[in-house]
Amino acid sequence: MGILNAILGNSSELPPAQLQTEYAVLFLPGERVLKGYMLVRDVFLFTDKRLMLIDKQGLTGKKVEYQSIPYKSIVRFAVETAGTFDLDAELHVWIASTPDPISKQFTKQVNVYEVQSMLASMVCR
Repeated sequence: MGILNAILGNSSELPPAQLQTEYAVLFLPGERVLKGYMLVRDVFLFTDKRLMLIDKQGLTGKKVEYQSIPYKSIVRFAVETAGTFDLDAELHVWIASTPDPISKQFTKQVNVYEVQSMLASMVCR
């Protein structure tokens, strides 16, 4: 199912300690990874300070865009749970001054309620 999930563009959770080490150069002093997910080659991270989207581009993935979104810039978000025939759940995040949300898909193995709860606790401070 892992290959099928990658082809379909679904996410899986990654260990925060692994992400903390792998992307250490991107973090502020004392910044901690709370949650992280992989979407085929792309990664998005929830830290204690911001949401980070890591977009590997091109055939080789050597070109990488690192997008940093402070939680205070998130104006709303929505979670769509997986259904009987729908194999994935979705997270939609709207950023101030952008009309379209950033959307990410999760497999049923990821607890989307946990993702929503963590995001709510960071945005609604």
